[in-house]
Amino acid sequence: MKLYFKSTLKVLTVGIVITSFSCNNKTEKKEEVKENQIVKAKIGSFGDQGDGTYINPILNADYPDSDIEQVGDTYYMITSKQHMSPGMPILESKDMVNWTNVGHVFNSLSWAPEYNWDRMNGYSFGTWAGDLAYHEGTWYCYQIDYQHGLMVATAKDIKGPWSKPVMMLPKAEVLDDPAVFWDEETHKAYAIINTAGKQKTVSNTIEGNENRIYEMSWDGTKILGAGKLVYTGMGAEAAKIYKIDGSWFIFLAQWTMGDTSTKPGVKNPKNDRKQIVLRSKESIYGPYEVKTVLEKGTAFNDRSASQGALMQAPDKSWWYMHQLIQNDSIPFQGRPQCLEPVNWVDGWPIIGIDEDNDGIGEPVRQHKKPIDGYPISAPSSDDDFSSSKLGFQWEWNHNPRNTHWSLTERPGWLRLKASKILPNEKGYGPNINEWTNNDGSDSDFWRASNTLSQRIMGITTGTAVTKFDISGMKPHQLAGFVRYGGVFNLLGIEVDENGKKYLFYMDPMAQKTKGPEITGSDLYVRTSNNSNQATYEYSLDGKTYNSFGPTFTIAFGKWTGDRLGFFSWNEKEDAGYIDVDWFTYNYDGPKAAKSL
Repeated sequence: MKLYFKSTLKVLTVGIVITSFSCNNKTEKKEEVKENQIVKAKIGSFGDQGDGTYINPILNADYPDSDIEQVGDTYYMITSKQHMSPGMPILESKDMVNWTNVGHVFNSLSWAPEYNWDRMNGYSFGTWAGDLAYHEGTWYCYQIDYQHGLMVATAKDIKGPWSKPVMMLPKAEVLDDPAVFWDEETHKAYAIINTAGKQKTVSNTIEGNENRIYEMSWDGTKILGAGKLVYTGMGAEAAKIYKIDGSWFIFLAQWTMGDTSTKPGVKNPKNDRKQIVLRSKESIYGPYEVKTVLEKGTAFNDRSASQGALMQAPDKSWWYMHQLIQNDSIPFQGRPQCLEPVNWVDGWPIIGIDEDNDGIGEPVRQHKKPIDGYPISAPSSDDDFSSSKLGFQWEWNHNPRNTHWSLTERPGWLRLKASKILPNEKGYGPNINEWTNNDGSDSDFWRASNTLSQRIMGITTGTAVTKFDISGMKPHQLAGFVRYGGVFNLLGIEVDENGKKYLFYMDPMAQKTKGPEITGSDLYVRTSNNSNQATYEYSLDGKTYNSFGPTFTIAFGKWTGDRLGFFSWNEKEDAGYIDVDWFTYNYDGPKAAKSL
């Protein structure tokens, strides 16, 4: 990893107002605002507070397994997103606190058929924790698909285009979480990989995952020879390699088992996933000393904290970005990102604040920002579908059927055409595996192509509103709004065999509640959550809303936090479509200023 610095041009922090703006359609939006009117940035219960401080998690949404590379005055982050397509989101920031989404590494999960719309049985797999690197003018993204092996994609520009992935090692040899390092002094390149028990011999009696270092070709695309074992530990993975002041450091996440009756990662408050650091003053291969540098603290006493990336600010201060783990209480927003100060004590990085004076850091809740002067920002959310390309906030549930969606057939609208539902047979839809919510896994929703969604933000409150045109729907079609992560809840329209349209709500077990007949073309849907309790409302004019369906619980599952989006499928044939005019989302967190 290289750290590059240059002088940065600061900009004035945007003022904050606690007001919001929403309206019913594009024409009304233009009429209701004056030219160049500014909707100012807002704050909330997390992220940039507008006063020089931030509240963790700074990215309080499902952005897990981060890695960060700094080039110049900009920090670039990748995070995993399993079976979602496009895969491996890319975000950027100038101050480590305010992040915006700028693309994806993988336009589609092109390397395996199970991720396609006509199979949809890649749930929980796809893109896992990766490593982002920049070397000699080329960007690299490494990741391991548990089903297929180690791969790398490259690009000259972080925003793409990225190459198709090149396979470097088979799944028989590796499990997950690669990281790489170019040593300019020796002109050698390395990769460290969790090989778990796949290469373990009887001579290694230490319980847990083996982590091996491999030499790589200088161009970063080939593994040279067999790897060398450097560390074994319970659930040890998510390595990152750094060389600082002549010493080698390997950061690893590792479980501390307070109760051996459950596996690593299974909900159990006695078990803690901690961040450890290996240090060697001799060689990348060791020998290594080991120290725990971050553990669960009072700020997030129900969730472990580990797995992330080290950063440095222009003032030479050190910082660490990490996720909150899913081992105890599992918040429905997924695995968010926290930012911690790093202090070096006796040559060791202590992450966060050592609140109990035991030499191990714990996460902070609120802290001074690393870099001042940049405006409040956040990943995109609202959309009026006026662009010819989808915004980076949107991802499909598996690779989409590209012939069955469009932003150009009706400019200013998103059109979702209905495909026939996939068969309820082996080889289609979710498989049963660890961290999959099994209830309702054989329901039609999980085998419906072209479901489009984005992450929810925060764990307090949020409200999303959208407008549909349902005039293009056909018999046996179901379409509308979905919230889903580990479970799904739908509110939409079902068309019967005679062409009549009825409102319906569907619960996670696919039980439908039939509503009134809808005879007009417009349907507005509003969904709100208070913590993990959510509701649906509908309107025919965008003004008067009526509740429909029960209060329901949103949940983490299939390695995914709750999401907001749209669905459309047909039980009998490829027929019908639904048009989406706009989507707005107000939540208890930061939103960037914008001109209207």
